[in-house]
Amino acid sequence: MSLLVIGSVAYDSVKTPFGVADDILGGSATYFSVSASYFTDVSLVAVVGEDFRKEDIEVFNNRNINIEGLEKRKGKTFRWKGEYGFDLNEAHTLDTQLNVFADFNPKLPEKYRDCEYVFLANIDPDLQREVLSQIKKPKLIACDTMNFWIERKFDSLKKTFEKVDIVIINEGELRELAGEPNLVKAAQKVLSWGPKRLIAKRGEYGALMFSDSTVFSAPAFPLESVFDPTGAGDSFAGGFMGYISNANNTDESAVRQAIIFGSAMASFNVEDFSLNRLKNLSYKEIEERFKEFKSLTHFDDLI
Repeated sequence: MSLLVIGSVAYDSVKTPFGVADDILGGSATYFSVSASYFTDVSLVAVVGEDFRKEDIEVFNNRNINIEGLEKRKGKTFRWKGEYGFDLNEAHTLDTQLNVFADFNPKLPEKYRDCEYVFLANIDPDLQREVLSQIKKPKLIACDTMNFWIERKFDSLKKTFEKVDIVIINEGELRELAGEPNLVKAAQKVLSWGPKRLIAKRGEYGALMFSDSTVFSAPAFPLESVFDPTGAGDSFAGGFMGYISNANNTDESAVRQAIIFGSAMASFNVEDFSLNRLKNLSYKEIEERFKEFKSLTHFDDLI
């Protein structure tokens, strides 16, 4: 099945307790599309500047990601600079330069309009709905957001949520969005706005999925080496949506499997800076980590 993602392609400068990397490939659509490409065909919509490097185009080409919707415009590519302390769950933004992303007005190539699975990465909720208006008959729509849009475009964000099936959001932003400190109550409040499922990303504590009738908890994978958590949430979303698209199935069992695949992709992502780990995986490695996740949470029933 076909999977469409719209979001940012960027250059990041990142400092963690374990190293520094400048002007490395990043952006929500980048991490998502590379992660999802291990499972399904991916079409990307984003914008870059004249400074976007040829070798970074090859990252997409090498994963057979359709970049017909990657617009190149006069100006500089979106840039983000951030720093992590030993609490790797929270990035401290030092600088953001929107550049060509500031005036991004996405127009989908004709063949993209037939995509059946859609992920609206972290962009202006007005743009998220504009993209949806260009898609013919999507089977499933998921979206992400962040505190910037929660604080500045809350009403617009709620309108987007009315149109999507799944919201994927980190737990701090979920609490802010709902105005509710209790995660369960916060999730139920957001679900009342229209989505069928909500997935709360919890960093090193894993993920929680909520629906009207079920709750599912997935652990984070215990790693000895964590170098850079940038893009982990988008890698999670890519693995999750990539598996759903490949399975062409949205029942409870498939969605739970997709969460584990998403968690596996996020765990690979944090093992190195940028896409260095994610772009060099084998599917066998992904399957093995899926099995390791299963063993982490297996226990026998009472006799």
